[in-house]
Amino acid sequence: MKKLVVLTGAGISAESGLKTFRDADGLWEGHNVMDVASPEGWYRNTALVLDFYNQRRRQLHEVKPNHGHIVLAELEKDFDVHIITQNVDNLHEQAGSSKVLHLHGELLKVRSTKNEEYILDWNHDLVLGDVDDKDNQLRPHIVWFGEMVPALEEAITIIEQADYVAVIGTSLQVYPAASLMHYAIPSVPVFYIDPRPASINNLQNQLEIIAMNATDGVPLLREKLLKRE
Repeated sequence: MKKLVVLTGAGISAESGLKTFRDADGLWEGHNVMDVASPEGWYRNTALVLDFYNQRRRQLHEVKPNHGHIVLAELEKDFDVHIITQNVDNLHEQAGSSKVLHLHGELLKVRSTKNEEYILDWNHDLVLGDVDDKDNQLRPHIVWFGEMVPALEEAITIIEQADYVAVIGTSLQVYPAASLMHYAIPSVPVFYIDPRPASINNLQNQLEIIAMNATDGVPLLREKLLKRE
């Protein structure tokens, strides 16, 4: 079974009604990014950061996977599908995808501020006083600016083995995620689904642009892939 590696970003989640963190003016829900998505912001105003992610978590409970998510899950019938996502929501999992790697963490998990290996599933608000087994405050399980991306090495290994790559709802302009395309074998076809596709720089692969949103573009991707089999 051929391996399809799918890189997804905020665009596919936005089609489900999930607000993307970063607005056109660079603010995240009205906040400077460094106030709500950096270790410095956490220590400067922990209550603000907790409230920010509590609001994101509540919003996630109100949305459902869209047709793009669902068709990606259905593609597992014909391909070995691995999804590498920059998104922190669980919409791929809700749709039924079984192999999802989150580069930037997950909204529905928290971890200890002192022990990165201490991670818990978390569906409700996180507040001051929620602690680990050694009384250390818990924090959102999100990779903030300035922090290492623990899943990056695994993502590189996955994309190195790809027979097909699909890029959906992300411009791949932000590192380290942007670097992943450099690890795909040059002969591997790349499909780029986005209603306003950006330029993917220095790409040696055969690139096919599908200038659609994910809801319409992923079914077309399925047709194109099945014709190649």
